[in-house]
Order: sequence, then structure tokens, then C-alpha cells
Amino acid sequence: MSTDHGPPPSGDDLIRVFATLSNPHRLRVLAVLARGGRKYVSQLARDLGISRPLLHMHLQRLEGAGLVTGSLELSPDGKAMKYYQAATFAFEVTPASIALANETLSDEAFAADGRGRYQRHPRSDTTPQTDQKEQQ
Repeated sequence: MSTDHGPPPSGDDLIRVFATLSNPHRLRVLAVLARGGRKYVSQLARDLGISRPLLHMHLQRLEGAGLVTGSLELSPDGKAMKYYQAATFAFEVTPASIALANETLSDEAFAADGRGRYQRHPRSDTTPQTDQKEQQ
């Protein structure tokens, strides 16, 4: 993930972030953490009205994309509590930044959905174009 002072995100980073944020529950989780600061899992689950196992799955995705950070801490009574907070991140999405990110896409990004719907096209513009002669 990139900040205002770091390198632009790679194509794989953008895919991961966009895929993560495409879920409305994860958007809500990130919004609550951005507004409310650091929270432990049980409190966050109550605030959002979702189960802890479901929240945990969404937090793992958000953490994997670099959008939240988690830390395990002990309460005064010795109970382990996992706290999460929104990570500091910023990136600009423009046609130029998308074009730059496209140049860094790995082969894994094309196979990530597991259904084989995405294929790397050999041409640099990545737009599938077929020659009329090839179709005949």
C-alpha cells in the first residue's frame, strides 16, 4: 500500500484493495474504525451488529490488504484481547495511475479468482483485439 510519500501501489495491490473494499461489510468496518479509532473485536462486533466469526473474517481480509492493523493485548484480568484500528493509507486513482499499475500486474493476479476468467493478454494495451483473419 502506498502513502502520499511512497511509491504508487502495484497492480496487485490495487486488485487486493479494490476486491477487499467491494464488500459492504468491510466498508462499514473500516468506516467505524476510521471514525471511532481503536476497538477490540467484541466491541466492534456489537457496534456493527454482526457475529464475531463473520467480523473476524472481514478483519483478516482488511488486514491482508493493509487497510487495518491488529494487535493482541492482555486485559488487566489476563484475558487476551485483539484490537484493530484503521491503517494510514492514501493513494490516488487516476487513468495514469491505473496504466502504471497495469504494468506491474503479476500472473497471480490473473489467476486469483480461481475460475480462469482472467487471462493476461500478450499485447501491451491489455485490450483483447482480434484480427479479422484470426477469426476466419
